[in-house]
Amino acid sequence: MSIAPLRSSELGHIRVERVEKLSAGDVADLSSATIDAIKEGIGFNWLLPPDQQMLEAYWRGVTVVPERVLFIGRLDGTVVASIQLVCPSASRQSMAFAATLTNHFVAPWARGHGLAKALLQAAEAEAKARNYSTLNLAVRATQSAALSLYEECGYQCWGVQPAYEQVGDAIVAGHHFSKQLQPQRVK
Repeated sequence: MSIAPLRSSELGHIRVERVEKLSAGDVADLSSATIDAIKEGIGFNWLLPPDQQMLEAYWRGVTVVPERVLFIGRLDGTVVASIQLVCPSASRQSMAFAATLTNHFVAPWARGHGLAKALLQAAEAEAKARNYSTLNLAVRATQSAALSLYEECGYQCWGVQPAYEQVGDAIVAGHHFSKQLQPQRVK
């Protein structure tokens, strides 16, 4: 499913798409963008990029997992960004009200065009359409741009986990966020 172009300017044309299948070219673009993001320290729990083949297999696999909804961001036609909406499985009935956002990134060289926010808004719209009342996510404390974006978009930081990830010799904190999309009854 394609979503209409979001913006066109002298800086470039951006587009967000919900995809169920990726073309070979899109898989290659997305894998390259992922490698760039990992090298920049913003990606996927990897500290060093895996080889291109492993990443391509990962991205093809994402599209076949029923609980995952993949959105990609394009800049001038090239896939440079993504976000995944992870829906609770049928065995998690008590958590069926909430979905999780993960693997939200924009390649370092493609930032500044509004893709991160556009991807977030597309994932939120999909979550609302699926009647989730809550979205959850977690992000490293070192990712200041992401922390600012989530706060700007109405996500509430409900906790900081001091030992979230290990990056090199350092243990890095993680911030856990939640956003209410629809009213819910809380006991």
